[in-house]
Amino acid sequence: MKKLFLASISLLAATIQQSIAQGRAELPLTKNWLFTKADYSPKDSAAPHTWETINLPHTWNNKDMQAGKDFYAGNGLYKKSLSIDAAIKGKQVFLRFEGAGQVADVYVNNKFIGQHKGGYSAFAMEITYALNYGGENTIIVKVNNEPRKDVIPINNNLFGIYGGIYRPVSLVITDKLHIATTDYASPGVFIRQQNVSAEGADITISTKLDNRFEQAQAAALRTRIYTQSGQLAKEINTNINVLAQGRQTFTQQAHMDKPHLWNGLKDPHLYKVVVSLIGKNDEVIDEITQPLGIRKFEIKAGKGFYLNDQPYRLYGVCRHQDWWGYGSALENWQHAQDLDMIKEMGANSIRFAHYQQADYIYAKCDSIGFVIWAEVPFVNAVSGQEGDNAKQQITELIKQQFNHPSIYTWGMHNEVYEKTPADFVSTQTAEMVDIAKTLDPDRYTVSVNGYGTMERPENRNADIQGMNRYYGWYEGKTPDLEKWVTGLEQKYPDHKVVLSEYGGDGNVNQHAEVLPEVEYGGAFMPEERETRIHEIQWGIIAKHPYLVSSYLWNMFDFCAPLWTRGGVPARNMKGLVTFDRQLRKDVFYWYKANWSTEPVVYISDRRLTERTQATTTVTVYDNIGTPVLTLNGKTLSNPKQGTTAVHFVYENVQLKKGKNVLVCTGTKEGKKYTDKVEWTLK
Repeated sequence: MKKLFLASISLLAATIQQSIAQGRAELPLTKNWLFTKADYSPKDSAAPHTWETINLPHTWNNKDMQAGKDFYAGNGLYKKSLSIDAAIKGKQVFLRFEGAGQVADVYVNNKFIGQHKGGYSAFAMEITYALNYGGENTIIVKVNNEPRKDVIPINNNLFGIYGGIYRPVSLVITDKLHIATTDYASPGVFIRQQNVSAEGADITISTKLDNRFEQAQAAALRTRIYTQSGQLAKEINTNINVLAQGRQTFTQQAHMDKPHLWNGLKDPHLYKVVVSLIGKNDEVIDEITQPLGIRKFEIKAGKGFYLNDQPYRLYGVCRHQDWWGYGSALENWQHAQDLDMIKEMGANSIRFAHYQQADYIYAKCDSIGFVIWAEVPFVNAVSGQEGDNAKQQITELIKQQFNHPSIYTWGMHNEVYEKTPADFVSTQTAEMVDIAKTLDPDRYTVSVNGYGTMERPENRNADIQGMNRYYGWYEGKTPDLEKWVTGLEQKYPDHKVVLSEYGGDGNVNQHAEVLPEVEYGGAFMPEERETRIHEIQWGIIAKHPYLVSSYLWNMFDFCAPLWTRGGVPARNMKGLVTFDRQLRKDVFYWYKANWSTEPVVYISDRRLTERTQATTTVTVYDNIGTPVLTLNGKTLSNPKQGTTAVHFVYENVQLKKGKNVLVCTGTKEGKKYTDKVEWTLK
């Protein structure tokens, strides 16, 4: 399909006709928008405003929300002018927004097109009948990010609701007969896989079609499945008659003999499915391309996660989408950089918390080989008025991301509570699970509780029960995690349980030789405490395959606009990497040593450079054998084995006054790996 050519802001007729003849045309609308903070209605469309020119993605909270609780929450207006050539008339025209936070009203030429509630899912609106063909058109989008009781999330308590059109927008032009565009902004093509093994797999492709002609249309569906190298593996041709009354779904079946399986990070092989709608004269009327990774996910209670019938231990992290200085308005290179760091650390699974993330993220996870958890922002608090919106958002999430092979479970809620199993949360969750299972019978569902007891009334409404446990931070002692997981193993051996969050805050600019008592809302959160929590708790988790998976909280520091903790406003510092992505904390290398196959030799507590105690402990992470550690040129011996095989603890190390140099070396396959730190004893 050839791309549309944009000169100034006009759509050229010749290019449009050529593009439409070969299928749908999609034009990115990311440049030269006008923005202002103001209200809007058609009756005041001529009201004067002071506009600034911006490009998408854009948020108005990239600075103020990240500085503290005094941020702007309200209306923002986005305006764009388009000259639409008369050649477009007779086609169907849509606007597709990938995300606008968090309620968006769309107007074209002062005509109200529609409203979308929810800042994290895509939405598509038809504008065919509002356009001025052969002339100028004005698009106005009013976006509001004030918390509302009827839209999830209903507050900013755990993370900020950034305002703006912070993901891409595109103009979509199709024939009157086309693959559905407004089915919850889904691709209109849904690929289901069953009976998957190394010997074969049954593939079902369902395609939804819209016919805007007044009469039935004879057409054909041609579906081709290509290997990752571009070879045609399967072709299915079906003659169809598309009625003029109502959207219709056509289903095609294919059996793949000895498929090349999608096998996680080791071999994330992706087939490509191209569904073409063929017209009377064998022309391509419309065409959609979707990924297909043929794989089998299975959870065996008490034994863990299986990929393609083989045990596959999930090493998981949670990820928030915002960056320091950018907010949520990220480019693809930033999403890619986040995933690269997650992969570098050795993780193979990601929980995308607590909302639907960028389309690019899911596609990239497919190609990298991550096993992922996708969820909606029914989180933290309940109003009782958000039920319809929560059901809408789980529908959008599943329909929009249905074909991504990397997704193994759909998340219903996180830390929302009630008094009895008959109250709002449970009944709401049950309805959401029913929607998920109806739309997608082949994947798991999960809900998450912040308490450690299975008896909570909100629990057991989904296939998997997630529990967030912050021992050593919000409650108890760090080693208490052992008692918790052992108790579940004994009492609920047949349940599917995930440790969905664990960890603690660590400020890389705060340090302590002796850790003080925990004050999780306090001003002092030394990095060393976060490190010790993870050293102990991964050592416990690693011994318990009963847990389907575990997800440390969080891969990156992120914005919590109503917080002031650890001496920093608006920051949750439980990340393993700083908010600006510039510094990997010690705990990053702890997990890299435990999870990655890359050689790691690393001396921890390296930023605690100013010392007051002559007798200290040195911690080393080394995954290539027993390290050789020297202090001021003298070898230290007999390290104590820590919580895992890569954890070496040198106790009662004597520092001298002034500068001390620690050097750690390890050798693998003849190559030497070295780490060095300098500490000063006052």
